[in-house]
Amino acid sequence: MSAQGPAAAGAARPLGVIANPMSGRDVRRLVGRAQTQTPDAKRNQLQRAVVGAVAAGVDEVLLVRDLFRVSERAVELLRLGATMRFLDIGKLETKPSDTLRAVEAMRKARCGALLVLGGDGTQRLVAQAWPDAPLLPLSTGTNNVFPETVEATTAGAAAGLVAAGRIELPEVATRAKLVRVRYADGSESIGVIDGVQIEGDHPGSYMPFDPEKIRHMLLTRAEPASVGMSPIGGLTLPCGMEEDFGVEVECTGAGEGGRPLRVPVSPGLYRTAYVKSVRRVSLGEPVAFTGPGLIEFDGDRERVLAPGEQATLSVVREGPWVIDTRRALRVAAEQGLYLDAPHWHDEGDGGAGPGCC
Repeated sequence: MSAQGPAAAGAARPLGVIANPMSGRDVRRLVGRAQTQTPDAKRNQLQRAVVGAVAAGVDEVLLVRDLFRVSERAVELLRLGATMRFLDIGKLETKPSDTLRAVEAMRKARCGALLVLGGDGTQRLVAQAWPDAPLLPLSTGTNNVFPETVEATTAGAAAGLVAAGRIELPEVATRAKLVRVRYADGSESIGVIDGVQIEGDHPGSYMPFDPEKIRHMLLTRAEPASVGMSPIGGLTLPCGMEEDFGVEVECTGAGEGGRPLRVPVSPGLYRTAYVKSVRRVSLGEPVAFTGPGLIEFDGDRERVLAPGEQATLSVVREGPWVIDTRRALRVAAEQGLYLDAPHWHDEGDGGAGPGCC
């Protein structure tokens, strides 16, 4: 953890909140059965998270604007007694650079915790901009493994308890594993869940992967109860967030000797992958991917490997400190943090009555 890392219990800091307006809206919904997340749904989710955070003790929430006005509309009518402040991150482009600049602004503002609404790709950007961020990743998309799928109110409460300094981060968080890659030219990149080598694909595509084109995978988490790339490992050699190893999977095309594996590559969409081998990979152990092929991380096609070109990947525990919502609220309960609380006033709560204060 860096010198600008999370505060210990007792030192209150702002809560940073970021919502990716583009998550849950890509072309995969046209070929699968995943639901589309509308800006209104995200606004409501974000609003519930902010209410949960303020009820947990946060007195300042930092946000950034977006072209869909998700964050602005979420908090514009809230009257909870906490300060809502928008940071200036420059021109908005609805590109990954918006998220990178938002996270960097939150880091410089010394937020005690970040609550980020978005999928694996969004959380990957957080890890790039603030590697040891105190993070509560909240799912809004489909093929998500890294972010939590929990009620936003309680997610906001968990992040708020940490930001407000009411519980210590190490009690309720685990440092995430990353896939780290080094290319032959010395450049590097990361993934929070997977690094995958695919044949016959091209950078920039947002279509679902055809498992028959997968040749090599390295997973930080191989979750059997997930969709996407992770269950290709998870349905053969499960590996969770807290386990100190990764999973390497080698695949072939149909009829080339791999064992057929029926796997959900997207919500409601099963395909067949052909698995040649699966094994545990120790933390820090190098794994070579050799071209030709395309390297993707967390669903983002990133770089083409020429024939014979190598990239070296490894699984390392060098990612954000991921706050566990259930663990945080259990600690809060054990410490009685919600007992004997002062009066709670929410002007948006019609049930409170006009004379509650």
